Amino acid sequence: MSTFGLAQLTLALPRIAKRLIVATVDASLCVVAVWFSFYLRLGEFVSLSGPAEITSALAIGIALPVFAVFGLYRAIFRYAGWSALMTVTKATGVYALLFATVVTIVGIQGVPRTLGLIQPMLLLLAVGASRALARFWLGGLYRSRLTSLDLPKVLIYGAGSAGRQLAAGMANSMEMHISGFLDDDDRLHGHILNGVPIYAPDELESLVATFDIRMVLLALPAINRSRRNDILARMRAAHVAVRTLPSLTELAQGKVTTSDLRELDIDDLLGREPVAPNHLLLGRNITGKRVLVTGAGGSIGSELCRQILAVAPASLLLVEQSEFALYTIHDELTLRADEAHVQLVPLIASVRDTARMTEIMRAWRPDTVYHAAAYKHVPLVEHNPAEGIRNNVFGTLVAAQAAQAAGVADFVLISTDKAVRPTNVMGATKRLAELVLQALAAESSRTRFTMVRFGNVLGSSGSVVPKFRPQIRDGGPITLTHPEITRYFMTIPEAAQLVIQAGAMAKGGEVFVLDMGEPVRIFDLARRMIELSGLMLRDDENPEGDIAIDISGLRPGEKLYEELLIGDNPESTSHPRIMRAREEFKPWPVLSERLTELDAALNAGDILALRTLLLQLVSGYRPAGEVVDWVHMANATADPLSASAV
Repeated sequence: MSTFGLAQLTLALPRIAKRLIVATVDASLCVVAVWFSFYLRLGEFVSLSGPAEITSALAIGIALPVFAVFGLYRAIFRYAGWSALMTVTKATGVYALLFATVVTIVGIQGVPRTLGLIQPMLLLLAVGASRALARFWLGGLYRSRLTSLDLPKVLIYGAGSAGRQLAAGMANSMEMHISGFLDDDDRLHGHILNGVPIYAPDELESLVATFDIRMVLLALPAINRSRRNDILARMRAAHVAVRTLPSLTELAQGKVTTSDLRELDIDDLLGREPVAPNHLLLGRNITGKRVLVTGAGGSIGSELCRQILAVAPASLLLVEQSEFALYTIHDELTLRADEAHVQLVPLIASVRDTARMTEIMRAWRPDTVYHAAAYKHVPLVEHNPAEGIRNNVFGTLVAAQAAQAAGVADFVLISTDKAVRPTNVMGATKRLAELVLQALAAESSRTRFTMVRFGNVLGSSGSVVPKFRPQIRDGGPITLTHPEITRYFMTIPEAAQLVIQAGAMAKGGEVFVLDMGEPVRIFDLARRMIELSGLMLRDDENPEGDIAIDISGLRPGEKLYEELLIGDNPESTSHPRIMRAREEFKPWPVLSERLTELDAALNAGDILALRTLLLQLVSGYRPAGEVVDWVHMANATADPLSASAV
């Protein structure tokens, strides 16, 4: 029978049988400790008879009851650790006190008194070693040591508290093998931590080659963005995959385990530090108030709901037309809302439904509305222009007028950089939605209408990062529309916080523009993601690389570069990341007549009229598609199977 088979057979024994085996082993160790202590004291081995026999019986008679009282025979050896060893030490300490009292203080004829001190020390070593051996054998550690030779080799960057906890959590992991620590503290280099060597970060490339390192685990939850970027640049040069632990605040509770490891944060891919929010602005339109979010189940809307809930509103109304999306966000937020004593109300509704939106606004009387409901995917809206206009333009008009009639104090539209000199229907409809609110705001409304315009949010549905990650996992290729395409980027939480803060600064009619930092070349972002996955880009210069980038060509309505301002006159605000733009708009009487024409064209299914009206209403709209594309959609209305195009 193999060693593993014998271990499994032992584990299958009844509990009473296993306890008898352990007690027998301990009794044997008592005898061996007595016999060896005679040798250490006298310099020769004695027979186990006479005084030695009496001493052995005394040792067994004291040890087994004491060990039983301390629970040594209830422990599960294969999971025994430091706490079990401490229990063995305490039990042996009590045994030593009793044994020494009889042998050293009282005395036994023919037994050296020093035996009362020597034998307990030997017994402690023997019993501790027996538990360690049992854990090694029954717990399969000897097998894991052999198996670890075939596991992916990893390094932990950071030999501090988080790194040590991570290493401890991975001690029995059958997923990866820790080959060493990396740490910036040169005082630690060359030392051993829990059996694992600590190396200098400069040795990374040689360690990768020597140990075939596949991955580096970042256990540095407290470092700043600049230092983190330096470390990630080093990882990219070494062509190793990188996984990271959560931030310091997320690690405040509990220990670190392998389950905490995750792919790099989007912040790491962006490479810049988000600006800390102004909490006075965050709470101004939310704390203690009734807040409504349309499109609450979308990527932006759901993050708005999370951020709003954190600022303690009196109630949070979730308006969403998708039942599944509404269920998902409501289920996620329910526990947090209960703990914060916030009323959470899920409301199924389409923002295009005038009666339903009026009913909701009048019944719940929200103080603040964040309008995030919109169709935002450029190619989809380009193929469905009529639906884009209905939802993005008239959905905004319906929601705004319902809010106005109900006396809502603040109405904030979530807009986009694609509204600036748009080349696609989605951008044109969002700019027209802005024009609607600007016109309403100029009518001396009790409701403060404002717009917040920003670029792409990393991690949202349709964003490049969630698209690229599975492509990299599947071995590529990454699909990209153009090698020179650039975009402004921001993380979803940062964008949501800035939207809330911008809305709090509104006087009415402003277009707030978020400072998105420097635009990012998407090709460079894709390369960065490939390299931080431990892989190499495959191109003409490196045909042996791992992941290729395929260029598919610009999609309908897609621009190479996005802009945030129509004019060149942004004004600074009290927030370093928020600018104010005052842009031209049409007065409400004029705009309202043109919207009536637009609505009539929608009802008539006149696609070419829709195109003409968009060109007239939205200054700077230059559709990327040819007139023939709109003619094709117009002709498609005659085909019932293509009716969705209008």
